Amino acid sequence: MTESEVVPRELTQQRLNLGYRLIAGYRRDQAYSVADMLEERALDAGELPFGLFEGRSLSFAQLNEGANRIAHAALSLGLKAGDVVALLMDNYPEFPMVWLGLAKVGIVTALLNTSARDRILRHALVQTAARALVYGPECADRVASLSAGELPSMVLEFAPPKAESAGRIVPGSASLNAAMTAASAENPDRARRAHVRLGDPLYLIFTSGTTGLPKAALMSHLRFLNAGGVIAGLLDLKRGDVFYNVLPLYHGAGGMVVVSVALHLGIPIVLRRRFSASEFWNDVRTHQVTAWYYIGEICRYLLNQPPRPDDREHTLRRMSGAGLKAEVWREFQRRFGIERVCEGLGSTEANYGLTNVDNKIGSVGRLPYPERSNIRVVRYDMDSGAHPRGADGTLQICAAGEVGELIAEILDGPTAAGFFEGYTSAEATEAKILRGVFREGDRWMRSGDLVRHDADDYYYFVDRVGDTFRWKGENVSTDEVAAALARFPGPAVVNVYGVRVAGAEGRAGMVALTYPRAALFEPRAFHEFAAARLADYAVPLFVRISTDADLTTTFKLRKIDLQRAGYDPARITDSLYVRDARAGTYLPLTAASLAALNIGPFAGD
Repeated sequence: MTESEVVPRELTQQRLNLGYRLIAGYRRDQAYSVADMLEERALDAGELPFGLFEGRSLSFAQLNEGANRIAHAALSLGLKAGDVVALLMDNYPEFPMVWLGLAKVGIVTALLNTSARDRILRHALVQTAARALVYGPECADRVASLSAGELPSMVLEFAPPKAESAGRIVPGSASLNAAMTAASAENPDRARRAHVRLGDPLYLIFTSGTTGLPKAALMSHLRFLNAGGVIAGLLDLKRGDVFYNVLPLYHGAGGMVVVSVALHLGIPIVLRRRFSASEFWNDVRTHQVTAWYYIGEICRYLLNQPPRPDDREHTLRRMSGAGLKAEVWREFQRRFGIERVCEGLGSTEANYGLTNVDNKIGSVGRLPYPERSNIRVVRYDMDSGAHPRGADGTLQICAAGEVGELIAEILDGPTAAGFFEGYTSAEATEAKILRGVFREGDRWMRSGDLVRHDADDYYYFVDRVGDTFRWKGENVSTDEVAAALARFPGPAVVNVYGVRVAGAEGRAGMVALTYPRAALFEPRAFHEFAAARLADYAVPLFVRISTDADLTTTFKLRKIDLQRAGYDPARITDSLYVRDARAGTYLPLTAASLAALNIGPFAGD
């Protein structure tokens, strides 16, 4: 479709319905599990590859046999149904083998961020009440950052074939490999998980932690199956397709959506330990990759690679994901010849889903018939951080073009629709819920996303609640400012946030630009670029030049530490600049330059 074309609502709904075919029969009380699906694939796709990784292949039959050995080994070690086992391991095909094996006997796995160490790792283990910890040898230093008393009573090292740092065993831990060698490769008796229903927890996934300590979200077997089933349908994937994954397997995108697609269809995952912009297209061509699950920032990295004559000579034609900015989307699709992009909006724990099936550039999805959805957008007051209520006491629905917070009604029907599984923390779960929104007793989950929709009910992401700030009486979206500034040539990452200025109301804009060398920043050129594309109040007042971006391991920008440091030279060793609008440039930030511009010191956060 052209960017100005409007797809009939009926056609959008038909396209969305394609995503529901594989999941239509699932119910929360159904006596079925992801372990059952694995055993089905071992029968009908046993010889087909599940994982292609660094020159080796793991078939579905081998995945199942390995999972069986883990299941029997876990039982022999004294673990039982209902226990939680934490998993700390890099991207290997054996990563899902661990939690699949534990699921075969009713054990729940907590998937830990591989960067977790010290207090973050301790926090994760406490939140999940893990009885055991399985770690890869490459993560031994993170495990060793805790004392023996801070670790579960059972610590097991698991080394996949050709694992780096094999043998770096944390003192006091045992070998899961040894227990597996002595265990059976046969499917365990299904009676071991006969009590498991689709609505029961499969594993725990931690949120990204962009605003504080990560929270452990409950992920059911049903949520796992729905995540991949919908994407497989929307992208029209089938056996013979090849899915590419560069995202961490402990996260909802790489570890849930991608693995679920593979298990549904019996198709292989081409897996990398981590994303490489220089090797991406080589992998696609070598393995005849046809589909990919992306994070928008990765697409920008790929666009920053020098153009090549063979940019369109590949098999990748379909991709789905989140966070793809309009300008990057438009150029990425044109340069690389991608046929279908399904951009979406959601979160690890979301009880709703928005997906753009019409290739409407910039939109995160459409609700062709909004009244049939559990999604609403309500007014949100930036100053008070509250949702205004009307004369009748209910929240106020946003009109087309108006920015508000997306909320989704919590439903208790038999399917996954609208069901909110929450977190291991009851307090964290309750903090996400709004009550009495439109009627007495109703419950709605706060997304934390500020969005707007147009007259055709296409939705557009604006910012995260708490990131948008007010300056000079105007609301400033950090996401929209970053999207405009990202076109400035040079910086690898653009991170926009608001900081408090002593003596001024609201927050002033600040941007952290990532360069390999600080001397590459051109203050006057950047000011000219920003002033030409942004309203005056949205042009950042301060600039910080960094050599490293503050990104999560899933390529999300962290702002909290940047906001806390503000523009205080006592806390920052990076180069700092302040805007001189009259001179049309940015000046090195010093006490003298702030005083000359009548700008107060950083007021703290």
